[in-house]
Formats: sequence, structure tokens, C-alpha cells
Amino acid sequence: MLQDIKKTLWATADKLRANVDAAEYKHIVLGLIFLKFISDSFAARRAELLKRLNNPSDELYFADASEEDLNAELEDRDYFKMVNVFWVPEGARWEALRANAKQADIGKRIDDALAAIELENPSLKGILDKRYARAPLPDGKLGELVDVISTIGFGEDQSKARDILGQVYEYFLGQFASAEGKKGGQFYTPQSIVNTLVAVLDPHQGKVYDPCCGSGGMFVQSEKFIEAHGGKLGDVSIYGQESNPTTWRLAAMNLAIRGIDFNLGREPGDTFTKNQHSDLRADYILANPPFNISDWWHGSLEGDPRWVYGTPPQGNANYAWLQHMLYHLKPTGRAGIVLANGSMSSSQNSEGEIRRAMVDADVVEVMAALPGQLFFNTQIPACLWYLVKQKQQRKGEVLFIDARKLGKMISRVQTELDQAAIDRIANTVKAWRGEDMTGVEGFALENGEQGYTDIPGFCRSVPLSEIAEHGHVLTPGRYVGAEEVEDCDEAFADKMTMLTEKLGEQMAKGAELDQLIRKKLGGLGYEL
Repeated sequence: MLQDIKKTLWATADKLRANVDAAEYKHIVLGLIFLKFISDSFAARRAELLKRLNNPSDELYFADASEEDLNAELEDRDYFKMVNVFWVPEGARWEALRANAKQADIGKRIDDALAAIELENPSLKGILDKRYARAPLPDGKLGELVDVISTIGFGEDQSKARDILGQVYEYFLGQFASAEGKKGGQFYTPQSIVNTLVAVLDPHQGKVYDPCCGSGGMFVQSEKFIEAHGGKLGDVSIYGQESNPTTWRLAAMNLAIRGIDFNLGREPGDTFTKNQHSDLRADYILANPPFNISDWWHGSLEGDPRWVYGTPPQGNANYAWLQHMLYHLKPTGRAGIVLANGSMSSSQNSEGEIRRAMVDADVVEVMAALPGQLFFNTQIPACLWYLVKQKQQRKGEVLFIDARKLGKMISRVQTELDQAAIDRIANTVKAWRGEDMTGVEGFALENGEQGYTDIPGFCRSVPLSEIAEHGHVLTPGRYVGAEEVEDCDEAFADKMTMLTEKLGEQMAKGAELDQLIRKKLGGLGYEL
């Protein structure tokens, strides 16, 4: 049902886009969805409070209160703050905007509403994107869009409302990423990749950090994972950074609508030159940094304490990202990073030396090769690096996983890892670490215990000495070997006889068809 609603909403909203670029339109639509949600949440909380204030059996009952008394009581911001509901001033409420949707100044009215909400809610200061008065939409289209967004019904149950909004928001983010193509990937990581990172890292409590957080998908999925495994919202502290100002606002809204506390830094900023969490040491780091960026270097980075394993080359930031994340890990922390496949084997400039130093220091835990066509924005093959500050298990070994064959096509140009593939990868890593795999199918040993075993063509645990023999190249295909093929009992001579007979039959059939074609052409006056 909700899937149909999401598709209908997207189709209608996208139709109103006219000739507006998706990268611009994205912020217009998502900002309105955010405004509709916080207004609906406010209205639902206000209605609940009014009902309780009038109920003699409720602890909030306001005896002998006049209508004026009740309205004054409902102005108490604490009633809303205690349940993570933003205060929305009267003129900024959705119904007021909807009533004026057809007015020529609807864009200015929306900007004014957002400014008023920021004023009342310090945590939203500088986050809401006030661009509606200058929105590049044809006359009347913004009002029509307000009417479309008005059809999203969030209901009065806050937890369900947040879930509905979260799903609509995530769906729209994905659709915009697809519409934007190359640009879209700058702010959106496909969900199956996020799910894989989260499933392997297994975050439960502590500090979660993403130094290039885009629209905040890593954080949202971490919270979902924790709740699904018996934890509760707030068991982790969220830290992030994002250089693009509009994407930074998207991330903040994406987290705010779910009631997730977060620290995305004082402002948008470059992670390398304006590190806003310099003292942070995280329990978990999840990141999908931009691949192979060449214009990242600044002279101030020379001799930076983050370059523990060597100064990264100025023409490629891949090893700057890896070292930045290792630097920000706690001694017991783990990181999962998406990078281009070239990072596993490149020896250009100092990359090979840095990789050797990292392998020798035993900070590389798992390397996983991914299927192609997972991303909206690039066809560059990608891999997952899992790093640790100090290994607790399997010291002196690296687990290699070749997951290239696990992708499933979901469209003509898009692949994803389904839940079965994600579970297989995550369970393989957990078994390799020595975690309890009781009840997990496929990980039982002959003695009835659970455990890890190498699987040719898919996974293999490799000692550091063997990696050194391969020049510290970390490409899984080099280590996992070929997939086992079932032996065929049929003798080679018998099989060759059968295949030869079949080929003879096909060649004879081909000759018949040649003659038939010649005959037909001859009948038309064309001789071959």
C-alpha cells in the first residue's frame, strides 16, 4: 500500500518538475515534505494535549479551564519538546500554507514559514533551505506541488508517522539520485550497500561517524539496525560532516524527521581542511567517500597527524580517506568504507607503500569485491574496506570475500544486493571473527559446532605473509581461487562423441537452411 503511495507521489511530483533540473528540484520537494511532516506532528500533538487537558481521568486534566486558559496552556513549548516534536508557529502551519497555495506569493510565504520555525527551534537553525520565493518553477506549479504534498497523511501516531515519512523521504532520495545520474551519487548511497556495511559492522552502542555523510543514509540505517536487534533509538551518538551546503541540510532534515540526535558540525565544510570533529574517536565509521577525487589537497595538510602510514598522493584522495577514518577510530573501533576497486591494487605515487604499511600494521580486517552497476552515478567497480584500529580476533590474517556474483538486476542499468546476499556476506565475516553462529544456517561444522570455513571462489582467510608475496595487493579474486565445479562422471570420450554428433546435426541443418534461402532468392530473381 505504502509502495503504491510513494510511486504515485513521485510520479505526480516529477510531472510538475517541468524543465527544472532534478538537482534543484530535489531540495524544493524534500523541503516541503519535511515542512508537512513537522506541521502534521505538531497538529497531532496539539490535538492529543487538548484531549488530555479536557479528560478528568488524565493526569494533565485542567479543571474548570476556559477556552482561553486551554489555548494559553497549549502554548507551553515543553509539552512538544518532551516528545521530540518541533514547535510550529500559527502562520507557519501547513493548513495556512495550503489555504494560500494558489496565491502568487506562495514561495515567500513558505520561506517566511521556514524562517519562523527556525526561530522557534534552535536545533534547526541554518538547516532549512529557504529558496521557495526564487524557485525556478513555472507560474502555479509550486502551489500544485503544495497540493500534492498535502495528500501525504502521516496520522496521529508519532512512531508510525515517522516511519511513513522516513520511507517516503528515502524513496524520493533514491528516485532523485536516479534522475540526477552522475550528480545524484554525491548525496545518496544505494541502500543495499549501506545495509551491507551496517550488517558487517554490527553497530549497537557508542559513537557512529561518517566524514562524508551525504544525505545521512548511513546513520538512518544504523538506527534501524539497532532497533531491529532489540536496541533503542539513542543507543548511538551520531557525528557527521558534509562539504556541500544543500546536501548538509538534507542530512540534517533526514535525521531530524526521525527524531535522531546528531552533530553534523557547526556548518558544511571540507573534511580534510576543516575537520569539525578533530577530537572524535568513534566506535563505528561508515562512509562512501567520492571515488578518486584529485582536487582535495591543500598545503596545510603537509605533515598532518592523520597520515600515520604515509602522506597520500595529491592527485588521489582514496588513501587520505582511509587514513582519516583510521585516525578517528577508538582502539576497539571498526570502519567500513566504500572505494573504487583501484584502491586495492594501485601503486601510483605513494599508494602502494601506504597500503603495505597498513597491511603490515594489521589494520585491514576484511576486503570485499562488489558486483558492478550498484551505483546511480558511476560504473566504476567498487569494493568494501573494513578496517580496525587493533584486531581482537584473527590477528595476522585478512578475510577476502568475492561478492561480484551476488548482485541481482533490478532494472536495465541497476544491480542490488538482496537480503540473502547481505546475510551471506555478514554471516561469513561474523563466523570468521569467531562470533556465536548458533542457529545460522550454513555455518555448522561436522562436530555440530558453528564456524567459518574457506569457500573456493567466494571467501578465504589469508595470512599477511602471503599478501606480502603478492606485493600487498588486496584484490579478493587473487586469493579466493576458482569456484568449485561438480565433477562429471561422464567419460571424456563419450562426451566428445555426443558433442560431435550434435555439432554434425546442427551443421546439416544449417546446410538445409542455406539451400532453402538460395531457392527462395532464386524464385525472386536473385541468384547467389
